[in-house]
Formats: sequence, C-alpha cells, structure tokens
Amino acid sequence: MALTHKTRKRLSLLLLLVWLPLYIMAAVSLVNALGRPPIWIELLVYVGLGFLWAIPFKFVFKGVGQPDPDAKDDRK
Repeated sequence: MALTHKTRKRLSLLLLLVWLPLYIMAAVSLVNALGRPPIWIELLVYVGLGFLWAIPFKFVFKGVGQPDPDAKDDRK
C-alpha cells in the first residue's frame, strides 16, 4: 500500500513529535544503565542510536520536503 504525500507528511510529523522524544528518553536511559562509560564510547552510542531510529522510517520521510506530486498546478 503506497502512502499519499499528505499521509506521509502527517505521519512524519507524528513520528517527530511523539516517537522521537520517546526514543531519546529510551536512549538516555540505556546509556545511564551502562554506568556512565567513557565519553568517547558514550558519544559512539549516541551517534549510533541517532542513525538507528530513522532507518525503519526512511520510507515515510522520503520526499516529504518536496511539493505534492499529485496536487494540481494552479500557478497558470
């Protein structure tokens, strides 16, 4: 099932406003559970988790910043 452009925009907004803060809280909790590792390991964990959250949602964010391809062009 292909998502419409409007649905992609709404879903991406939901992901950024709801899912991402929850993911950040989980990532910080995970690093705290490690017992405060050295700063370079902590940085690597945060960078890895920063990329990891977006991989499953790549299809949602693809093309969201572009104009709606299905919209009529009323500039004539």
